[in-house]
Amino acid sequence: MTEFPTEGMVLTHILVVSDMERAKVFYRDVLGATVYREYGGTSCVLDFQGAWLLLVTGGDPTADKPDVTFAPPVDRQAVHHAMTIRVPDCHAAYKTLKSRGAQFLTPPYDWGAEIRCFFRDPDGHLFEISQAV
Repeated sequence: MTEFPTEGMVLTHILVVSDMERAKVFYRDVLGATVYREYGGTSCVLDFQGAWLLLVTGGDPTADKPDVTFAPPVDRQAVHHAMTIRVPDCHAAYKTLKSRGAQFLTPPYDWGAEIRCFFRDPDGHLFEISQAV
């Protein structure tokens, strides 16, 4: 019997996007991710700080997911998935990302035990940058 999890496994975050080129540019040029592989204009694999991000365009159900439709976020006020990037200096990361075009909800906020702020990708996926104090 094969063990699970086992060596060689990698977790990939799938993000459904409405415009592949716009999303790829954001993740590459704003976040600094590296494009690993692209598939026919409908998916793009990125390497970001040792994590795999898979950008895919929306799609109807398929034989292996018969009742699942892939679609980008519709309501920017509701969050069903978010990612946190732990940084050594939240204010410095904020300045860098903002200069690259990231649009933040607010500037960094000091909660005492952490400093954090949030921004979205072009489709509304929520990201947090967070610094432990």
